[in-house]
Amino acid sequence: MMSIILGIDIGGSTTKIVGLDSEGNAIAMRRVQAQDPITSLYGAMGSFLFTNNFQLSDVSRIALTGVGASYVEGDIYGIPTEKAEEFTAVGVGGLSLSGQDRAVVVSMGTGTAFIWAEEGGGVRHLCGSGVGGGTLAGLCSRLCGTRKYAQIVKLASGGDINNIDLTVGDITRNTHPSLPFDITAANFGNVSDDATAGDFAAGVANMVLQSIGTTAVMSCRACGCETAVLTGFMANLPQADACFALFTRLHGIRFIIPENATYATAIGAALYIKERFAR
Repeated sequence: MMSIILGIDIGGSTTKIVGLDSEGNAIAMRRVQAQDPITSLYGAMGSFLFTNNFQLSDVSRIALTGVGASYVEGDIYGIPTEKAEEFTAVGVGGLSLSGQDRAVVVSMGTGTAFIWAEEGGGVRHLCGSGVGGGTLAGLCSRLCGTRKYAQIVKLASGGDINNIDLTVGDITRNTHPSLPFDITAANFGNVSDDATAGDFAAGVANMVLQSIGTTAVMSCRACGCETAVLTGFMANLPQADACFALFTRLHGIRFIIPENATYATAIGAALYIKERFAR
């Protein structure tokens, strides 16, 4: 019989579930969508167990986190179930996946949370933003006719941001080290009459990512740190690498998008509970 710790992050629109072995290594992951947190939780568990050919008896402990965890009381299927505070799970998961000792960990979900995390120094919530995946889906539902993530990504990949955003080069001939011509002066400040759905999708994605990047830079400066770890499903947007590379060039902040960034909070919850019960 295996001894699996399940980390389950019940978010505002999706639930992420991760299984860790006795050594703390991730052995399987799953992400599902549902209309309510309880349906999402049990749907994710059932899908996870079935897909990986696990039995309930293989699960030794469950760690819950995320906004939806507040709807769950008691043990699940008789398995010892604990709750990990979401910001703690974000910080622990971000540091673990990135291999950093200290960093601003950014959780890019429906909204965005900015967390200070330091090995041996604890975790604290710095600030939050209502700009995130919910913004992307909501605006694209009106501007592009879809709120489906995969369709938005497909549209944005063929869009031209120059038909949406105003750049510094569009409004001045003067140069400045911190204001190169190719950076955005105003999101949606240059919308063309001929802008396509793809252009709008690219514009919304760029606005969301730049808003997150700006707050991450300010958070790093406030903490005296030069590293930001990006987690959550929005970190996997195809435009993310180029967007945050620009922030590195402008501000000297290193942005890390670790493998399995989508599951960082679920992993952090499981690791936190595992460590707590090992003491």
